[in-house]
Amino acid sequence: MTDNRIKDVVIVGGGTAGWMAAAALARAFGPQLTIRLIESEEIGIIGVGEATIPQIKLFIEFLGLDENDFMRATQASFKLGIQFNNWTRLGDSFLHAFGDIGLPVGLLTFHHYWLRALHEGRDDNLWAYSLNHAAAMQNRFDRIRKVTGTPLGGPAYAFHFDASLYAKYLRGYSEARGVKRTEGKIVDVALRGEDGFIDAVIMENGEPIGADLFIDCSGFRALLIEGALHAGYDDWSHWLPCDRAVAVPCEHGSVFRPYTQATARQAGWQWRIPLQHRVGNGHVYCSGYLSDDEAGAVLLENLEGKALAEPRFLRFTTGMRKNTWVKNCVALGLASGFMEPLESTSIHLFQSGVSRLVSMFPDKHFDDALIAEYNRQTRFEFERIRNFLILHYYANEREDSEFWKVCASMSVPDELTAKIDLFRTTGRIYREHEELFTENGWLQVMLGQRIAPERHHPLAAMLTESQLEEFLQNIKIMIERAVATMPLQSDFIARCCAAG
Repeated sequence: MTDNRIKDVVIVGGGTAGWMAAAALARAFGPQLTIRLIESEEIGIIGVGEATIPQIKLFIEFLGLDENDFMRATQASFKLGIQFNNWTRLGDSFLHAFGDIGLPVGLLTFHHYWLRALHEGRDDNLWAYSLNHAAAMQNRFDRIRKVTGTPLGGPAYAFHFDASLYAKYLRGYSEARGVKRTEGKIVDVALRGEDGFIDAVIMENGEPIGADLFIDCSGFRALLIEGALHAGYDDWSHWLPCDRAVAVPCEHGSVFRPYTQATARQAGWQWRIPLQHRVGNGHVYCSGYLSDDEAGAVLLENLEGKALAEPRFLRFTTGMRKNTWVKNCVALGLASGFMEPLESTSIHLFQSGVSRLVSMFPDKHFDDALIAEYNRQTRFEFERIRNFLILHYYANEREDSEFWKVCASMSVPDELTAKIDLFRTTGRIYREHEELFTENGWLQVMLGQRIAPERHHPLAAMLTESQLEEFLQNIKIMIERAVATMPLQSDFIARCCAAG
């Protein structure tokens, strides 16, 4: 009987994507696979993606990592959400907090009860019912699954970490499980004449390195998926017009926040990501409205501490490959596409891509139906994330900048228009299939950007006025009491997971 199992895998490129792929495959398949990763110290990595979303915890659990050890090794801090400043109007601020908002009653989600109270004249803030928001605003954190004596779950959290240290950490994990690393540059890709599959990559010293399956983690160069297989690229810059970024680390200021900050500027936005040993900063901007020199100056003027390096400039085109799996090559990370880091989805897309590959791992037949399904699911995920990012730009009322005026007047995808219209008229949000962002995510961004529902669900009338008042007040009390018992993030890290 012919053995059609995949035996050899070559990963082209290291960095976060390459070593996440190596670690996941080594963990999933063990000695069944021979895994070789090729990277060049001379080429280096992008290494600015330092903020994550809670799904990263699933990856850490899958690998069997100790969370405290991982945090020490990567200089990590905790993340309870993302604070958006100046996105709708100058002076506006809201937190896209992870986790639950309030508590459901029966078949109905909490926000409809809150909307009812609002429509009846109650002056109330949605985020008063978010444990994550309350903890974040006091710079507190605790790792608890449930708030004792209440129906409230504990804080949902992710991490901020140093991407280069994360890649180094995963490299050690992978090599301990048999992954072989090859240092060097690839100068050519040899294709099989009979079917156009990749036969081997050719190293600078002339050595051909073959495999059954190739994973392209070569970053923006997309050496295999585009350079050799010409997958094509869908450019989404007409919806997400920022095409440049400048990044620089700095010293900590006076506050150690357990959340990311995204502050809208004249022609883009600035990120601020607090790690244990420094703060990561970047300015994402549109080159059609701002020069590189101007963008760098804006960033340096808005650091909370002394700069620790020279600014690094990056160029990108937001979008994705027309197909991220072609023949015997799967592209992961920046080789598959790029979403600007506004909602910290970059590392998640690395993770979901490799998780999908493990789930749909092929044999040597490389069935067309399997490849098509992988590409369909990948496109669905990218497009729904794209729409969520577009919402931030589109739902603005800024009059101080031509950039923001153009964003507010653009034509957006039909499915985004439908979601906004449904929420504006009825207060309802529906998550389609397994799209990444939940109803609570959409709720917070639409309310935070002043999209106010006209009505609420009729079932919210089932509570009497006194029952509604008691229900809302009790949630606030539970949250206030829970947060009062939490330590400051700085104290929690010092006690549990401080880097040496």
